[in-house]
Formats: sequence, C-alpha cells, structure tokens
Amino acid sequence: MNIKHLSTPLSVIQVAAFDPAWLTIKPLFLAQNPEECSIVLPTAAVPKETLAREDGWQALMIVGVLDFSLVGILADLSGLLAAHQISIFAVSTYNTDYLLIKEQQIEQAKDILQAHAYTIVADTSA
Repeated sequence: MNIKHLSTPLSVIQVAAFDPAWLTIKPLFLAQNPEECSIVLPTAAVPKETLAREDGWQALMIVGVLDFSLVGILADLSGLLAAHQISIFAVSTYNTDYLLIKEQQIEQAKDILQAHAYTIVADTSA
C-alpha cells in the first residue's frame, strides 16, 4: 500500500464558528458539530480567531480510494506507530484516511511503516 507524505506544516485548530471564507485556504479537513468546529490546515494559513491550536503536524495520506468494506487499515497503521510511542491524529474523508504525526516523529514513522511493507511516496503536488 502506498502512503504519501504531505510535508506542508499543518495545524489543528478549534474555532467558535466556521467562516466560509476559510475554504479559500483549502483546509485538509474540517469537522463541525453543535459543540465545536475543528479544522486541519496549513500552519501558514491559520486565522487569528482560534479558540485553540496545535502546530507542528505533517500528514501521511493513504494513496487511492478506500472502499468502505475494507477493514483494519487504520488499526494496522496506528498499531505499528503506537508500538513505537508515536501518537497520531487520524482523520478520514470519503475517499481515504490521513495520519497526522508530529514533525519531530515523521521520519521515524515513515521508517517504521516502510519496514512493514508500506511504500512511502513523495508529494509531487507541492
């Protein structure tokens, strides 16, 4: 399975309410419920109106569209990393899954996954 390393520095933020103008920054992920609005976006684009923010993330994206019937992909990836004390912030879209990993552990995470038959590919869209 191919995993793409998205090397753009990312932040996870919490805001009081979503502002549609933020869609112009192309967030990686946005989740809203009655209690909160959380956004993963490039650190350089973080708005001033945050309630909380956590900087220093990079993403590993599973390449390709994952069928909803597939079982255990995130469990395998997160288990391998957890065994090496690497914390993740996992987000899923309709098509695929992302693992956000702190920048200081991204190279170690890639090495671990490669040692377990995952192929890490570079992000050529940057």
